[in-house]
Amino acid sequence: MKALLLQDKGLWKEMQIGDAEAPSCGAGEILVEVHAAGLNPVDYKTATGGNPRWTYPHILGLDVAGVVAETGEGVSQWEKGDRVVYHGDLTKPGGFAEYGVAYADRVSRIPDGVTFEAAAALPTAGYTAYQALHRKLPLERVETILIHGGAGGVGGFGVQLAKLAGKRVISTASAHNHEYVRSLGADEVIDYRTENIYERVMALTGGRGVDAVVDAVSRTSASESLDLLAFMGHLVYIAGPPDFTRIKTFSKVVSYHEIALGAAHGSGDPRAEHDLAVIGDAMLALMEQGKLSSQLQEVITLEEVPQALIRLSERHVQGKIVARIK
Repeated sequence: MKALLLQDKGLWKEMQIGDAEAPSCGAGEILVEVHAAGLNPVDYKTATGGNPRWTYPHILGLDVAGVVAETGEGVSQWEKGDRVVYHGDLTKPGGFAEYGVAYADRVSRIPDGVTFEAAAALPTAGYTAYQALHRKLPLERVETILIHGGAGGVGGFGVQLAKLAGKRVISTASAHNHEYVRSLGADEVIDYRTENIYERVMALTGGRGVDAVVDAVSRTSASESLDLLAFMGHLVYIAGPPDFTRIKTFSKVVSYHEIALGAAHGSGDPRAEHDLAVIGDAMLALMEQGKLSSQLQEVITLEEVPQALIRLSERHVQGKIVARIK
C-alpha cells in the first residue's frame, strides 16, 4: 500500500511517500480503508523522540476516518462498507496510509451527514477536550471556565463543549484569532501576547478567579494558571503537570486532573478503551446536529503532511488540518 514513511526518529520533516506492507486485522479488530487522516501536534512530538515499540519505517497518524474493508474474528458490530472513525494506538502504525487497523470496540460510526474529513478532524483534539470537561470536571459545580488556546484543536473543541454545557467561557488567543474563538462560543477572549492574563481574569470574575482551567499549552502555562483559580478550583492539564509547589497545601484547595487520552489503549481496562468510542459517538452526534464544528480549516494531500506538521510545530495553525488519502 501507499504510505507516508518515517524512516527514523527525528526525521519527520523528511517523510516521503513509499510502499509499505498492507496490514491485516486480527481477532477483535477491523481493517479500515483510510479516506482521511487528521494532523495533530502529537505526530511531530512523538516522531521527534520515537517510541521503543516502533519499527522503521513507521507510519504516523492517530486520527483515522474511512470504510471497513475487513473484520476480524469475533467482530459482529461492524460490516464491510461501514463508515468509521477512530483514535489510533500510538504504539502501532497509524493512518497516513491507504489502510489502517483498529480495535472494533474503540471505533465510532460516522453519521451520514458528516464527511470523512470532518470526522478525521475530531479524535485526538476533540476526545481530549470532551474527556477534560465531561470525564474530569464536576461541571455541575463549574460556572466560569478558562480554556487556553481557543484557536487550536483542543482549545477550540473545549470552548464549544463548555458553551454547550451552559458555562461562561473565557479563552486565550492571539489577537487575529479573537473573532474565530468568539464564533466558537467564547464569551471573552484574552490576547496572551499583549494582555496580562491574571489581571484580565480577575477583572472578569470580580477578583474571585475561574472555577476551572483547561490547559493544553505547556507545563509553564499550567503552573501560571494556578494563580487564576478560585477557591476549590480545578486545573485540567494536558501538556504536562504544573509546579505543584506553587500553591501551599490547605490553602486554595485546588483539584488537579491529568489528561492522557492515548493512555486508554494501554490501560488494560476494557471500559476505558471502549469509552473512546462512546466519546466519539457523542461528539459525532453533536456534529451531525450542527451543534459542534469540526474546526476543519484545511484539507491537504498525503504528500503535504510534513510541511503542514512544520506549521503545526510553529503554533500558527487555526483549527484543524486533515489529509485526504482517498
